[in-house]
This record gives sequence, C-alpha cells and structure tokens, in this order.
Amino acid sequence: MRYPFHFGLVAVAYAAPQVKIGKTTLFGRDVTGLKQDFFGGIPYAEPPLGDLRLKFPVLKTELDSPSFDASNFGSSCLQPGLPVPLLSEDCLTINVFRPSNLLPDAKLPVVRPSINKRCSHGGGFLYGSSTEYNASLIVARSVARGTPLICVSFNYRLGPLGYPQGKEAAHQRSLNLGLRDQIAALEWVQHNIDAFGGDKNKVTIAGESAGAIMNSILYLNSPLDKLVRGAILESGSQATSTNFYPKRREGNWENFVAGVESCASTATSGHTFDCLRTANELEIYSGIMNSIKKSPEVFPFFPTIDGPGGLYPDVPSRLFSRGKFARVPFISGTNLDEGTMFVPPKINSEEEIRQYIIANYSPPIVPPAELDRAVDTLLQLYPDIPALGSPFNTGDETFHLPSSFKRISALVGDLWFQSQRRFWQQTATKAGVKSWGYLFTHSDPFLHPPFLGVAHSDEVTYVYGVPNDPSPSSHSLSKVMMDYWISFVTSLDPNDGKGDERPLWEQYASDNERLIQFDGDGIKMIDDSFRKAQMDYINSIPLVFLH
Repeated sequence: MRYPFHFGLVAVAYAAPQVKIGKTTLFGRDVTGLKQDFFGGIPYAEPPLGDLRLKFPVLKTELDSPSFDASNFGSSCLQPGLPVPLLSEDCLTINVFRPSNLLPDAKLPVVRPSINKRCSHGGGFLYGSSTEYNASLIVARSVARGTPLICVSFNYRLGPLGYPQGKEAAHQRSLNLGLRDQIAALEWVQHNIDAFGGDKNKVTIAGESAGAIMNSILYLNSPLDKLVRGAILESGSQATSTNFYPKRREGNWENFVAGVESCASTATSGHTFDCLRTANELEIYSGIMNSIKKSPEVFPFFPTIDGPGGLYPDVPSRLFSRGKFARVPFISGTNLDEGTMFVPPKINSEEEIRQYIIANYSPPIVPPAELDRAVDTLLQLYPDIPALGSPFNTGDETFHLPSSFKRISALVGDLWFQSQRRFWQQTATKAGVKSWGYLFTHSDPFLHPPFLGVAHSDEVTYVYGVPNDPSPSSHSLSKVMMDYWISFVTSLDPNDGKGDERPLWEQYASDNERLIQFDGDGIKMIDDSFRKAQMDYINSIPLVFLH
C-alpha cells in the first residue's frame, strides 16, 4: 500500500515534480538523465480486499490525503515467480512517465501499455507487472523526434483473482475481473491525465501477449471507443487464448480454493466466495500456487465467455458476423515463430499432436466429430516435413529435437496467433476500420536457444528501445520500430515522416492485404498470403476452434 508523506519528508518532497489531483498533491521523481518525470503507484481503484475481493473494481479518481508519495511503483499483483514481499492484493495502481517541465495544458497524446509477460514464457494471465518494462526510452524518443507523448502503465488482477472460473463465478457475475480493471484504469486516465499534461481524447492502448488479447477482447462489447482512439496489438487477438464458458475450468477453481487453508472444505461446494472474502492474503497466495501446481493446463485462468451484456458475450466470429465490435484504428502483428514457446519440445508422434490439439479445444461447441475431422485436415495441411516447420526458414534442421516439434510449432503458431491476426484484420478492414499489420522476423541470438526461432515476445525489447543484440542492425531496427509506434500514437498513422528514415507502411486493405516485415536485414512490405491454404481452412471453420 502507498502512504502519504510524513511531516519530516515534506521539505525533500517539494523538490520533486508535482501534480495535483483533486485535493491531493502527488510527488513524483526525476528520471535520471532523461529529463522526465515519473509518478507511480497511484491507486486507480479501491483495494480489492475483503468484501471487494472477487468483485468488479471500484473506480478511485481521487485520493483521501493532502499529499501522496508517487516516487516509486506500487506492489505487483499476486502471482508466482516474484518474491512475496513485492506482491500484494492491493495492487491496482497506475504509473505515468512524462517529459519534464510540461504545462498542465500541454495536451500530449497518451499511450497506455498493458504488456503482461514475465521472463520468456508470456504472461498467460498469471504473471506480469507494470514494473517490468520501463517506458522512459519511448518517452525520450518521442521528445527527440519532436512528437512528445506521455506513457501510462498499470497493474490488473491475475490468476483466479482476476479471472475466476466456474459456475459460482458466473452466477455471481464475477467473471473477467482483470478486463474490468483495465476499463477502470482507462476511466482513471479520462478523469486525470489532463493534470499530467496529457490529452484524454488522444489515448492509445498497447499490449503484447495477454495484454494484446485483453485489448482485442475490449473491441467486442466494452466502451472502448469512448476511452481510446487507437490500439497496438502485439502477438494477440480475441481468440488467441482458448476462452470457454465458465464451467469448463471449474476444476481449476476448485484447486485454487482447496489451497486456501481456511476455505479448503468448501472447494467443491459451489459456495466459496463468502469464505474466500474472509481469508488472509497469504492463504490466497497459497491457493494460487496450488491451482498452478495441480492444473492440467499451462494457463488455467483465461478470460471466459460471459454471455449477453458481458465483455466477452460470444465467440468472436459470431460477433464479427453481426458487426459487433468497436471501430477503433489499430496496428496488429505477430512474430515469425509464435508457436515454439507453447508446445512440449519432446512431443514425438502424430497421435501426441492430435491429443494436444483436441485437449485444448474440448469440450467443443460443435459436435466432437467435427473437431476430429478438423484435426485430421490440419495434420494433412501441416505435414511432418522439417523444412516446412517452425522455426521457419531453418531447412531440415531439427535442433536435436523430434521432427514433430517443428510440425506442431507451425500448426499451433498459426492456429492461435497468425490466423487470428489475419481473421481479425480482414474483418475489421471490411467494416472500414483502419489498420496496419506487421510480421517480425528478426532473429536475436541473445534472447533464447535457436530452436525457438523468432519467438513469441521477441519484438518487445525492440519496441522499448533495449534490444539484447548489440549489433548496429538491431539498434537501427529498434529505433525505426519505436518511430512507427510513436507516430501511430501521436497521429493515428505510423507514417508521419519524423525520426529515422523508414519505408512507407501501407495501410491494410481488402485489395491490398499487405504487412510490413521487420527485420534487421531490411524492412519491406510483403503480401499477407503466407500459408494461405492452411489459414484459410482454419478461418473457414471458426466455431470448431472457439474463434
């Protein structure tokens, strides 16, 4: 929890950058050497504790004290992989990076990332924190190119606290709470960003992996078009995660409750919420760890289809066919080898591939025989030929792994990521929504083993200006990508001509389905037609794959 200043610190505090929200003065800090101000750990919602646990966020646009220490990030939300002292349920906080010496009426554009990843495995709605990626270099680049912007980041609830599963959660209307947190954070920006010198009418959301999935889902049935004017979606679309109805993951919820000592006896009762709201935070953390340990799924807490009036009222293809989505311009893209991170490296037969796919889409919302036939066809479209597998463009090299690894990596990458980016972009384009697409193909040998190729999340360090590869081509690529992203945030077009010289990024169109290819060996436009037969088939039967 963040605390107001003690009397003895006031003299020091007044040398720091200040912003006033309501009756409260926030004291931030200078970002060393970059002529920037940072304000962090600002609550945007009431702490989701006690009676507010497992409920919609309660927006908090003002604070209750005359002064507030905003010089550091707040706690990360409960999750595995981070030291417990850094975690708290009282984590719904927001951070602002801005150029120094801004006047309150500066009206700068605002980018609000929701990147949810940790290390190299993707957030999966279990991991992530606003502390993980420092936006200072993006802000510095925006100033250097004469198009200054403000960057806002925030935390949202994860795991069973952010994405409750099961029939009780559906009955309590407590689904997709992490998505609700995201909306609350955007509403906070609408109320308060002017005080920081931002323009509430020029907000762009940006996210990678689970962050992109969340942003995409908000296109379906939320007030997105009233909260933002643009979106950047890196490696994630509405149906990238396998989003079922709530009862599908009832067992994951029961595993969570069984790990909360004082509530374990209620785990299978269908009446767990009242007890969970009285449990202490350490018990809740133990429940999260138990649910992960015992889950048959790598990612046990995805968004759920929450029905009429919800944020995810139906599978995307049905909503697309009815034109039920926001008309907000966007950038959307993927990396060359999206699937390699998500499949077992030792998978070693066609039958194992078959069972992997069927397990991920069961129970299907179509007759099971349709799913079986679809898998048969997919196995024909993705043959066991290493030269056709992922990582792509590596010939017959199998990296001392079974050839099945490259086969299923190509299939899963297309099924979860590539086909859904194409499906969404084609759908939006037909509805008149402006968009720009990309394919990131630059190999960075400093990120991970070569069998992963140009993997999921590899582009993130380039967007943030910190590529691991020290080569001049990598740093040049990073600057150009930052310029495209900043240009879109500030002008709703990646081609403002400012910053480093770069190729024209053509708008995606029904008669011009083209992507920009980001690679250190050269940036160019390419046709969005790779593996056309495979992805045309996937997108022709969307209900089979919950698309």
